[in-house]
Amino acid sequence: MNKELEQYYREMFQLFRTDGWTTLLLDLKTNLETIDSIEHAKGLEDLFFRKGQLNIIGTLMNLEETTLNSFEQLDNPQEDEQDYDV
Repeated sequence: MNKELEQYYREMFQLFRTDGWTTLLLDLKTNLETIDSIEHAKGLEDLFFRKGQLNIIGTLMNLEETTLNSFEQLDNPQEDEQDYDV
C-alpha cells in the first residue's frame, strides 16, 4: 500500500472515531425514517429525489464498514484469492 493510500485510511479511521461522525450518523438515521416514507411525495420528481436522498444516506451510513472491508482486502490480498483449479 502506498503512503498516500495509507494516509487516506488513517484519516478515515480518525474520522469514524469522532463524536461528530457519531452525531452525523444519528441525524441521518432520524432523517431516514422521514425520507423513507413515500406518502408525502408530491409526484414522480419528488419520489426520485427521495430515492437519491436514500442512496446518499445509505452510502454514508455504510461508509465505515465499506472502508474497513476495503482496507482489510488491501492488507490481506491472499485471502481474496480463490483456487479455481478444481
